[in-house]
Amino acid sequence: MTARTLDQLGIQRIHVIINLSAGRVGPDARAVTEEIFLSHGLNPVIATTGDGQLRDLLDRAVAQKPDLLVIIAGDGTARAAAEAAAPDRVLLAPLPGGTMNMLPGALYGGLAWPAALDSILAGGQVRSISGGSVDGHAFFVAAILGSPALWARAREAARSGRIGVAFQRARQALGRAFTGRLRFTLDGARREKAEALALMCPLVSRDLNDDAMGLEAAALDPAGALDVFRLAFAAAAGSWRQDPAVAVSL
Repeated sequence: MTARTLDQLGIQRIHVIINLSAGRVGPDARAVTEEIFLSHGLNPVIATTGDGQLRDLLDRAVAQKPDLLVIIAGDGTARAAAEAAAPDRVLLAPLPGGTMNMLPGALYGGLAWPAALDSILAGGQVRSISGGSVDGHAFFVAAILGSPALWARAREAARSGRIGVAFQRARQALGRAFTGRLRFTLDGARREKAEALALMCPLVSRDLNDDAMGLEAAALDPAGALDVFRLAFAAAAGSWRQDPAVAVSL
């Protein structure tokens, strides 16, 4: 498929949603956004989380069927926006306003959101990305199934400053670890068991092309706490695929 630029698509109607509570958005995000669009001769409809609930803002924006929906927020909001925009084929630009920014990072590299916004308005190209679905919820970077996924709830509580809740959820996650194994099959093969299963989309997989129609799967099967710590260090070094507790399948 030939890549198309925003100019070639004739983008006119643009909606922007800014999550002011996201970690890297900043209190002056609206003013910065207006200035960047103005420099490109564009006048978008801009809404912030100060104008209403995030999900309502997303639904209202998608219902207007804009030519482009820009999201300045974290990964959770980017995923929700992609899920909401997909049925109506609304063009989406999820900019890196959160803490981890896994999806925006894969799309725009290490650019901060103002630089990423300026770049796509100056000559951004439209691209299609693959994703997956778990229990009716879409994902476009990766999904982790099994007890380690419970740590995400503790992390989110810590990020929002709810330290007591984060500690309680961390204890719950630790208590669930190694109490039962996940059972799964891949591509109709024999049934297997592991502590957790990670599914990675082509966008972030090192071994799949961006347009591949499939996922990379990694079974995580640490035998105990020492294996967990070793796997954590391997992940930090970018070498987790070579860890003996990991089995990778494409």
